[in-house]
Amino acid sequence: MKAIAVRPPTPDSVHLRDIPVPTLADQPHPHVCTIPEGRSVLVRVLQIGVDATDREINEGKYGNAPKGCDYLILGHESFGRVVDVGSKVTEFQKGDLVSCTVRRPGKSLFDSIGRNDITSQDEYYERGINLCHGYLTEYFVDDAEYMVKVPPTLKHIGVLSEPASVCAKAIEQAYLAQTRLQVWNPKRAFVLGAGQIGLLATMMLRLKGLDVFTIARAPGPHRKSQIAEAYGATYISTQEQSMQELARKVGAPDLIFEATGSSQIAFQAMEVLGNNGVLIWTSVTGGQEQVLVPGDSINLKWVLGNKLLVASVNGNRKHFETGIKDLAHGEAQFPGVTEQILTHPLAGLDRFEEMMHLLVHEKNALKVFVNVSE
Repeated sequence: MKAIAVRPPTPDSVHLRDIPVPTLADQPHPHVCTIPEGRSVLVRVLQIGVDATDREINEGKYGNAPKGCDYLILGHESFGRVVDVGSKVTEFQKGDLVSCTVRRPGKSLFDSIGRNDITSQDEYYERGINLCHGYLTEYFVDDAEYMVKVPPTLKHIGVLSEPASVCAKAIEQAYLAQTRLQVWNPKRAFVLGAGQIGLLATMMLRLKGLDVFTIARAPGPHRKSQIAEAYGATYISTQEQSMQELARKVGAPDLIFEATGSSQIAFQAMEVLGNNGVLIWTSVTGGQEQVLVPGDSINLKWVLGNKLLVASVNGNRKHFETGIKDLAHGEAQFPGVTEQILTHPLAGLDRFEEMMHLLVHEKNALKVFVNVSE
């Protein structure tokens, strides 16, 4: 079968290759973890989403091939249909629609209790990203432990399950951390960035009843601004109004969700957060940029204002389930809006070069995804 792969850390090494079709007897991560006997699930891939992570891996900024292998199969945003299950699998059956988590367990205490997403090891294992092959293939097999059902009613946006889990986890972690205050009732949120993560975070924060300002560079109207506004948020262009000006106008935010991919903006957000507020970082910046910040001012205001920074990456099975529930609630409250995030479909794995070109050069490519099979 076909697969889209790279040869990390070699830049621009994306290519199409033939690999064996997996079976229930296979172990997809032999150097990382073992699927217990009878717990395998074989999935036919329907769609795979790709994003800046895949682009940066192809640029050689991070990512590693599995041990003993000279290539890494890309793709961490999975959506497929179950075609076979092991003898001890009871939670899935043939025909179920599923998404699959990304992290696989290491050897830390957190890994042993199912919190692979917060492993304390420096070495981590992520399908399609680091030391584990990804999902950009025709079929994959994995442990039922790491799979989550997607309702048939969400088939049209099932490929957004993984990014939805990222947002769901980040927001959950912020709310959990804010229990430190005994009473925290946030009213206003700034979402920085209007990519898929920023827009899904906008939707989820609106579902919580917050007054959301989605902040990005380009002036509207355009697809991103229209989606944000359809969720009931206010879209702000930084070319027309800075974060600082907005905060002075509407009030400092209780919560900032940063999803820009820019370390400079991530640190600038620290200057506008309100007292007792929480700043969520979700960007993964793989470069070497140096950022100059007003350190004394930030330190003073953060200490005196009891402010909190939460960094969040990846999600476990519970976060996938929460993200899928939020997608369903979003469909009920904002029907037809989330599907507009899916802007650039590609038919088949053969179009890997076009896929990467879109990720690198097409600024209007809000969401690129590959239709692997019907």
